[in-house]
Amino acid sequence: MILIHKATIINEGNSFTGSLLLEGERISRIFKGDVPEAVLNTCRQVIDARGLWLMPGVIDDQVHFRDPGLTHKGDIHTESRAAVAGGVTSYMEMPNTNPQTVTWDALCRKMEMAAGKSVVNFSFYLGATNDNMEELKKADLKQVCGVKVFMGSSTGNMLVDNDKALRRIFAEVDTLIATHCEKEEIIRKNIDIYKKEFGDFIPIQYHPLIRSAEACYQSSAHAVELADKYGSKLHVLHLSTARELSLFDAKPLDGKKITAEVCVHHLWFSDADYEKMGSRIKWNPAVKTAEDREALREGLKTGKLDVVATDHAPHLLSEKEGGVLQAASGGPLVQHSLQVMFELMKKGLYNKELVVEKMCHAPAQLFQVRERGFIREGYYADLVLVDPFKPYTVTPENLFYKCGWSPFEGNTFSCSIHTTFVNGNIVYQNGSLTENVLGKALEFNK
Repeated sequence: MILIHKATIINEGNSFTGSLLLEGERISRIFKGDVPEAVLNTCRQVIDARGLWLMPGVIDDQVHFRDPGLTHKGDIHTESRAAVAGGVTSYMEMPNTNPQTVTWDALCRKMEMAAGKSVVNFSFYLGATNDNMEELKKADLKQVCGVKVFMGSSTGNMLVDNDKALRRIFAEVDTLIATHCEKEEIIRKNIDIYKKEFGDFIPIQYHPLIRSAEACYQSSAHAVELADKYGSKLHVLHLSTARELSLFDAKPLDGKKITAEVCVHHLWFSDADYEKMGSRIKWNPAVKTAEDREALREGLKTGKLDVVATDHAPHLLSEKEGGVLQAASGGPLVQHSLQVMFELMKKGLYNKELVVEKMCHAPAQLFQVRERGFIREGYYADLVLVDPFKPYTVTPENLFYKCGWSPFEGNTFSCSIHTTFVNGNIVYQNGSLTENVLGKALEFNK
């Protein structure tokens, strides 16, 4: 048994001084106040957590870990190591790999691969195409987190641009539909406009004008319209504009069928950062104006935005070179997302209880993750100890990413990840991975 002793426990909207007893994979007891002497005497390990914050492990509902087929830039093992170093204990991974995860057999093969490689817990989206409805219907809802629909540019056959196919997905898929929303026709028109001015090398600062606020709004509005019409459970990923917030309700999560996610880069960066950061902050959807960023920050507080995630998508720096049409979109984020959110808290934007709600509780509730995402007796011991007073500077030397870089390099965050537990095991502590253990497949109460 392990006792985490006298931490500040952040859970379900409250913070209090308490202790947790872990037995095997589970949280056995939650103590407020003193721990009985008999319990202290029977523990094989007592962790003195005075001055530390204890919270559930982060559940990141949107990552790209690049396995299979794109493993030169990241793989399930390397990126899950980075995740656990950032306090992320579970992830949901996207289907645009090589081969793409657009059949039930491909998803099952990914699950088998992760069972032998992933340091933290895992699930995978099944990708929709214009013609794979029968595969979507094969999905075991207790094993799959959702169906991913690209309503904007993607690779290969993953752009769902056939209106009949799109409507059928919204009408017939009996699980959460997660959408990437950017209107392809607007993007192509904008590319043509800027190619006439600049040729093939369009400067990176024009990326948010090409993948414009209007392209995002029109696509998100269409997704919401379809979900309203067919009664679908819709989750719109990585909102990036103020205008899109008008499509979502500010009400408790348990009263919603249509929800929205925001990613840490859209809460941290603005288009003013392209001058310094260049293509290192090139994402789809693009980082937009400071006004958009402020609206997203506020939308998280009001409840219009339900979940904070990363869209972690590593590329080699050599792949990030060039202008709008050359540089790859995406970047590594999963190791520092929790620190980013606590830094925004330190700036006065949020309290620590809201950070835990949006990164731990809400993903578990939205996706109906079984027995994770909360500190409750009987739940899996997926936990994070945070040192709120120990600064942490991001350097190439302390990165776990296979691609070897971070858009946060040089930033000093006010807090550090002290210890991460996955299924009751100490997997990360004070900068080092401490045990060679593997995560589990997430289970869903569907």
